[in-house]
Amino acid sequence: MSDRAQAALPQFGRPGARIYPTSPLGEKDPRIPTGREVAWEPLVDYRRHGVSETTIHGAVAWASGKRIVHSFGGDVLCYGRSMMKPLMMKVFTEVLDPVLDWRQKAIAVSSHNGDTEHVAAAQSILPEEEWGLMQTPLDVPLVQFGRQVRRPRRWYHTCSGEHAAILRGCRLRGWSRAGYTLPSHPFTQGYLEVLRRFLGPRWEPVRVARDGCGLPTVSNTVSELATLYASLVTTRREDWIWEAMMRHPDVVGGFNRLDSTILKRCEGRVLAKEGADGLLGLAIEHPDYPDGLGVVIKIAHGWNPRATWYVARGVLGVLGFELRNPYSLHRQKAFLVPGIVPPERLGALERVATWDDWDPDRDRYEYPYFDEPRGP
Repeated sequence: MSDRAQAALPQFGRPGARIYPTSPLGEKDPRIPTGREVAWEPLVDYRRHGVSETTIHGAVAWASGKRIVHSFGGDVLCYGRSMMKPLMMKVFTEVLDPVLDWRQKAIAVSSHNGDTEHVAAAQSILPEEEWGLMQTPLDVPLVQFGRQVRRPRRWYHTCSGEHAAILRGCRLRGWSRAGYTLPSHPFTQGYLEVLRRFLGPRWEPVRVARDGCGLPTVSNTVSELATLYASLVTTRREDWIWEAMMRHPDVVGGFNRLDSTILKRCEGRVLAKEGADGLLGLAIEHPDYPDGLGVVIKIAHGWNPRATWYVARGVLGVLGFELRNPYSLHRQKAFLVPGIVPPERLGALERVATWDDWDPDRDRYEYPYFDEPRGP
């Protein structure tokens, strides 16, 4: 460790050292299990001629109403990140309803790619003289094509639509727009009340942290997140969030994004939203779950759209929804782990192929010699 880095440790007493961790091994808080202690489970593995080369770990929770239907991979404490935008925006649904069109409402709950249509929709929420109030970090488009080069701008940030809608909502509610990204602001306090509505009046977050866009993000267990997503089904007619996402799925994410693809494919019965660092929330309208079904997938190592896609295809497949496979792997095949679905749905999971008829095995030689058992 360099002398400067070492001096930043609190025991060396450098001014300002208290804002750094106390140890490179990490602190221990009895309320917060770390990733080393969580019972992560394999969700999907990529095999080359039957040998697992890559295994993706994570956790999955199914909830109906306030009842946990299925849990796999441990009830991990994590941050909901951008997956929570459909719940965060409930603070403003009433005041924004008469002033935003459907495209603007969709961009308000989006984590968009930063395409031209996304930027235009986000900018249209605010008058130009108020654009300077928006505090998203400078960024480039989340997904670019070819050799595009973009100068970093706040509007390219994946959360710019949400920030613009918050600023518009604050003005309509008469709240100060200064400090709208702080946890003490009425917006965040209103968001916590939304969560308490569904998790109980005494619920409190273990931690509140600063998200990548600067807004507060709240810690929840994966089971709590699934419960919150089940509530999106039962409250879908209370406000415009569900309909806006169904009307403009490509505004919610963008080209080849998992959440946009699910929104388009499931005919208005599944609300899907991705979150940073490996999160996917599914709010599912299904006759077997009259209290709504919420399914949340958390990938242990962070954002992995392809692996999440395979898991989501399996989950939706056993419920009767057909989601296409992601783009094929190169000389590997993906295989799902049975625990991603409740035991009674395992038979249905075995019929959800993770490959297509145009995607044969390219990971093996086609000579019988190599398929024969070898040994002494």
